[in-house]
Amino acid sequence: MSEESVMGSKVKDLYKTCCKSEWNPTITGVIVAFLSILIMAWWRPWGAVGAIRNWGDWIIYGLNTLIGAESGLLGFYDEAPAALLGSTGSVIGIGFVGGAFISACLGKDFALRIPPHREMVKAVIAGILMGIGATLAGGCNVGGMYNAIGNLAANGFTMWIGLTAGVLLGLKLLYMEMEHISWGDGGSGTINIPNAVQSLLALAALAVLIWVAYAYAGFEEGAFTWAGDKDEDYIASLSGIIMIAAALGYTMQRGRWCMVQGFREPHMTGDCTLAKSVALSIVLLAIGGIVLKYSVPYAHGGEAVLHPINYVRGTFGWGSVVGGFIFGLGAMLAGGCGSGTLWRVGEGQVKLIMVVPFFAISNSLMTKWFQNFGADEINLEKSGALGSYVYLPDVMGYGGTLALIAFIMMLWYLIVTWNEETNKLIVPM
Repeated sequence: MSEESVMGSKVKDLYKTCCKSEWNPTITGVIVAFLSILIMAWWRPWGAVGAIRNWGDWIIYGLNTLIGAESGLLGFYDEAPAALLGSTGSVIGIGFVGGAFISACLGKDFALRIPPHREMVKAVIAGILMGIGATLAGGCNVGGMYNAIGNLAANGFTMWIGLTAGVLLGLKLLYMEMEHISWGDGGSGTINIPNAVQSLLALAALAVLIWVAYAYAGFEEGAFTWAGDKDEDYIASLSGIIMIAAALGYTMQRGRWCMVQGFREPHMTGDCTLAKSVALSIVLLAIGGIVLKYSVPYAHGGEAVLHPINYVRGTFGWGSVVGGFIFGLGAMLAGGCGSGTLWRVGEGQVKLIMVVPFFAISNSLMTKWFQNFGADEINLEKSGALGSYVYLPDVMGYGGTLALIAFIMMLWYLIVTWNEETNKLIVPM
């Protein structure tokens, strides 16, 4: 074989590994942790709900504009929300879906997959539940649990408890549905996209992402109306945000990495592969969080790179437990968590595309209500009604916090691996 043929073979193998093969879950979890630390260092932790809520704000603001603000309906939406391309949350969501779309098209995985009628009904219910649960918990599985623990916030653990309970109930309901409900099995179908077209779509999406990143980086104040009223430095920083978010979407779609499966599979099939991956990813993220939040005397003027309050929510209490429970139940009905929903949107799953607007609207409405509760417009979270703000290093120091997180993740690892051998925690049908 000639040297050219060998090189061509290696290029094909590399393309297959990076763009077509399903990635190892453990490697995927490590990459997700690395990118999560990277986006924290760049500016802020990432999440799915910030984007979805911003989109919901715009949906309701549009409806409010159509019916007329003077009617008194939806009065919280008199002012336009943050610009879709000028809000960090929205930019993260757009980049994430874009990265998943590129991954799906390069791997020839993209298709419009239309679910049965019953799944469409479940999508509506799931989206509403996920929006409510994410409001109570202070975020979805990413912001309320994964990044909360990684940012050393106690509310991440209480959402974990609620999320587990919600997933278990959702699994039991799934079994009951399979046994007793036959309505709505029809209507499914798949609209396939030719492979050549998928390749072109992937290249086009990548070109758009790069162009938008360059547009952000070269932003001059007042140059783009789509940026809203943000200043030059703020918009310029979005260039890195959108590219790192796209890398996260690409990674999760390629590894089919959905956190809710890490909670579901040990109790459904006994498989603990994804649970172990999530546990490892959280430990790595927590180490990165400590590095970024710990104040170093001779660097950055003695201040931490990332402010400790980032992703610490006042939901350490009933708010995150109940919110996690409702969100976990909704995620089971949806077939995807917050981040899992978005990367499945990127690969053309119509059920999850349906979940997003109902998730967005319910989360937007609940958040506005929580921020404007009663005649005095009391913010329920800040008032302590949902729980308390607990930054774990304030309680046990950075070393103690890391030890606690590592201990809980190792305990979870031991439990799920034990269950994989014994099947003692399998939920019976």
